[in-house]
Amino acid sequence: MAASSSDGRDTPRNGSPGGSANGSANGSAPVPPAGGSRTGRNLPVAVAVGVALGAVVIGSLYVVKVVFLVVLAAAVGLGVHELVRTLAARDVRVPLVPLLAGTVAMIAGAYWGGPVSLVGSFAVTVMVLLTWRMFQGIDGYVRDATAGVFVAAYPSLLAGFVALLLVPEDGPHRVIIFIAVTVASDIGGYFAGILFGKHKMSPVISPKKTWEGFAGSALACVVAGALLVHFLLDGAYWQGAIVGAVAVVCATLGDLIESVIKRDLGIKDMGTLLPGHGGVMDRLDSLLFTLVPVWVLLQVFIPS
Repeated sequence: MAASSSDGRDTPRNGSPGGSANGSANGSAPVPPAGGSRTGRNLPVAVAVGVALGAVVIGSLYVVKVVFLVVLAAAVGLGVHELVRTLAARDVRVPLVPLLAGTVAMIAGAYWGGPVSLVGSFAVTVMVLLTWRMFQGIDGYVRDATAGVFVAAYPSLLAGFVALLLVPEDGPHRVIIFIAVTVASDIGGYFAGILFGKHKMSPVISPKKTWEGFAGSALACVVAGALLVHFLLDGAYWQGAIVGAVAVVCATLGDLIESVIKRDLGIKDMGTLLPGHGGVMDRLDSLLFTLVPVWVLLQVFIPS
């Protein structure tokens, strides 16, 4: 599953809003890395990794649904590990074992038991987290427990909705639509931002994101949504266009929220597992925020 920022990579805090880790002390423009673009990505490597991830997702989706669930659980589990490790670097102790177990329980519960089992698995995960952390000492309990619940919800609870999308007979098509509109936001925004980006959307949170990039994201999302909903689910073009329009707003918000998290923690990427992309959470950010609205709209427009 691969999608994220629309105009380029974020940089960590360096004492000034919008600062770049590669810029010089006198404020000169950053020098792009070898083989990279002015957004800071190594574009050929990023594309190759994205294609490989897409092949894994599509292959598992249309072979056996359970195989895709395993891929999903593995991806989200890696994201959880990245978050826990990053929080630990800031002296926030979050229990990893109950979070990983809860992630599997939420995904499996959603697929085999529906929304009620998803919510129930989340509630039990929170209870176990609070209890587990209690036996590790009183100091910092509220801080650590709060962070644990946050990780249980983001990404684990939100990712459970992918399993809900997958349940119907046409579930693989629904998952493809959800992923594709989010990826369209990334691609459309990336190229529109590179070619036309001038007006900053949020200089403090994400300095390289522009309104021109957002317009490119919106156009790509609406077109992708209209075509995919019509040809994959036999829905109306206007229904798909609405799915795309909602997706671009949510994908952008998800990307900005991930940027806020990383800036608060003082990091550039959540990890280095995916060359040209960063960590797993750097790819899941906009997907997680797009997921629930797309699931709701597809349930309303084309009930399963």
